[in-house]
Order: sequence, then C-alpha cells, then structure tokens
Amino acid sequence: MIRVQAEDFDAGAELAAFASGNGRVGGVCMFLGLVRDYMGDGTEVSAMTLEHYPGMTEKQLAAIETEARRRWPLEDTLIIHRHGRLAAGDRIVLVATASAHRDAAFESCRFLMDWLKTKAPFWKIEHTSAGDRWVEAKEADESQAARWNKA
Repeated sequence: MIRVQAEDFDAGAELAAFASGNGRVGGVCMFLGLVRDYMGDGTEVSAMTLEHYPGMTEKQLAAIETEARRRWPLEDTLIIHRHGRLAAGDRIVLVATASAHRDAAFESCRFLMDWLKTKAPFWKIEHTSAGDRWVEAKEADESQAARWNKA
C-alpha cells in the first residue's frame, strides 16, 4: 500500500494492521522518519515544508516498491509519506516490509528508504530563524542508494 497525504498517521495503528492475519509473515521491519529540529550545520529548524507532484509521486513510489518486490520475497509493503508543512518532531514517513524471513524484511526496508530519499519526487524547504532554505540532495544519501544499483 502506498499513501501520500498531508494528514498525520498513527504509526502504532498502521503497524498493528500491517500484514495482520498473514501466517506466512515471519518478520516485519519498519522505519519511521521524523522532522529534525536542526539542519546538518546545527542551525535550528522550526518546520519543514514538503512539496510533491500528485500522480507523479505515487507512480515513482510504486516503481520503487515494485523493484523491492522483485529483489526480495515480500508478503507486504507499506509506504506512507506526508507532504505540506510539518513541525519539528512531526512524522514524515513510514516504511514497513513483511517477509517470511528477517533478512528480506530488513534489507528491503532499508532499500525502500534509500531509494525513496533519492528517487522519489519530493522537495523540502527547511524553515529556520535565519530564513527558509531548500534542502539539497546529500552525497551520503546518493552513495547509500547507489549501493543498491549493483544488485
């Protein structure tokens, strides 16, 4: 399931419902991303605005999910990504994967987050006391995502 939404979500409720009743699931892995209250250089962040192109974003997330399912034997996946203005501490993203075995759950969850950070069409603006700043792609994120290109 893929959802792109402005509304907050209850990670506990989402995880409780995720893959429930599927007896083939032996492991579930999840990542919950939050808005930090600082930038990489230590500047305080009060909020972040995430923009996206409806339709294009969901299509790209579906392609990323399809690639994860091609690489690992997954029973289920969940991607929830928010957009709009979010305060420091707010939930941004929830990614969960379910598989018969833990290795596939761990690896596919990491893959989804790495590719989501670099390939999903979201644009971020950090709001600080010094002004607003567009968030640039980080070399570390690119190198993490690139390691999956070899597989």
